[in-house]
Amino acid sequence: MKTVKIDSKTISSWDTFHDVFSNTFKFPSYYGRNMDAWIDCMDELNYEMILIDLGDCRDLKERNPEIVKAIHECSAFVNYRKIEAGESAVITISMFV
Repeated sequence: MKTVKIDSKTISSWDTFHDVFSNTFKFPSYYGRNMDAWIDCMDELNYEMILIDLGDCRDLKERNPEIVKAIHECSAFVNYRKIEAGESAVITISMFV
């Protein structure tokens, strides 16, 4: 399993969320910077399993709870699509909230 650490303190808005994930995972230049595009890009990663460690997300959850919720829901959707296609889930999220 590959572990990717993301400092949730670097995420202060939707723009910074998309910047951080795009830079960390090397999303393509045409990345649409919305959650549908995020799902597609995460779905295309070539990992058997990836642990995304966001560390202490209490500040992020207080400032932008919708981002924390979107990370959970969209990661679950990526896994759902993989399972529906007969593959294994690929994303695990670790965060302290």
